[in-house]
Amino acid sequence: MEIPSKYLTNAVDQLASLPGIGRKTALRLALFLLKQKPEDVEAFSEAFTMLKKEVKFCKKCHNISDSDLCSICSSPKRANGVICVVEDLRDILAIENTQQFSGTYHVLGGNISPLDGIGPNDLNITSLLERISAEEITEVVLALSTTMEGDTTNFYLYKKLSPLNVKVTTLARGVAIGDELEYTDEITLGRSIVNRLPYESSLQR
Repeated sequence: MEIPSKYLTNAVDQLASLPGIGRKTALRLALFLLKQKPEDVEAFSEAFTMLKKEVKFCKKCHNISDSDLCSICSSPKRANGVICVVEDLRDILAIENTQQFSGTYHVLGGNISPLDGIGPNDLNITSLLERISAEEITEVVLALSTTMEGDTTNFYLYKKLSPLNVKVTTLARGVAIGDELEYTDEITLGRSIVNRLPYESSLQR
């Protein structure tokens, strides 16, 4: 059935462009918004406008932030000598929820994936190496998803980090192979962080 309004059609098209949102769901959401008060819809729209306009990326770790340095990098309570390398913000949130890690983070912005056209130069790897050279870093925790892409990226980083005077560890395999960190339960992820192992040991399995 054709939608009887070009404005509704446009709203449905925009909502359906979001990942995981089909046209039926998009239509249901658009109709819900249509029933709301104008000021509520304006507030909804403004939230996303400000998100795109005001959100920054931390100049040190590339985490999402409202200022030049994110709240984690600027916190005096964090152990600045330990960096946990993650794919994106969702992984930081998952690890922070465990309350088992007190170091800082470095967001790569993805994993190496030749099939998707993503190579090392497309990720925040150079800035990671620069941080290790400039700061007193004693340990780098590789906490990428245990997928093929994550393992490939872990190995690439390990080869890059090997010449540097820094301990390289990885999560204990409480996180099952093929899992993404954001879907791992807090207890399992927390134990994997606390019981992290030297990266070399993961190559022997």
